[in-house]
Amino acid sequence: MDHIEEKNRNNLFLMDNTANPAPFGLCAFGTTTILLSLHNAGITGLTSPIVAMALFYGGLAQLIVGSMEWKKNNTFGMVTFGSFGLFWISFAAIMILPALGLATAPTAVDLAAFLSVWGLLIFGLFICTLKMHRLLQVTFAAVLLLVVLLVAANLTGIHLIHTMAGVTGIVAGALALYMGVGAVINEVFGRPVLPV
Repeated sequence: MDHIEEKNRNNLFLMDNTANPAPFGLCAFGTTTILLSLHNAGITGLTSPIVAMALFYGGLAQLIVGSMEWKKNNTFGMVTFGSFGLFWISFAAIMILPALGLATAPTAVDLAAFLSVWGLLIFGLFICTLKMHRLLQVTFAAVLLLVVLLVAANLTGIHLIHTMAGVTGIVAGALALYMGVGAVINEVFGRPVLPV
């Protein structure tokens, strides 16, 4: 290798052959969304498995993926996974802080405001997906619909809307999980086994 002069060292290109972090983030988002949505659909209670999943797999794992996407120079992935990771940690904190006596439990309007702000971010990310593949567009559309339904459920108190949000969340989570696992299967088999 030829000697590189000091003034030319910024012309180096680094080869990045590290693993694709996106499937990890999609699986974390998908499974955590499904688990919480089972509660929203009235199938399970809001118990410690949901809070633990929100803190660690939905939260911490997606924060790690967001930082890995930064390394991959993927701004969309960094913002998406980093933001959703912090969403899940925030959600868990909303449950934990009142139980510890460190904050007042949120009202329905408080939760609607919290979700509405996240909805604005999700809408922006959905706009980005219009330049990406169709399955990602559908997944983000489902997540956006999920947030709209949850805001409506909190503001109206109508149980049916909350149940519809749960079903929508199960679909959104399943789509994300499918994309994550599908990408891993395709990589392991070295060919497109599942369309993702």
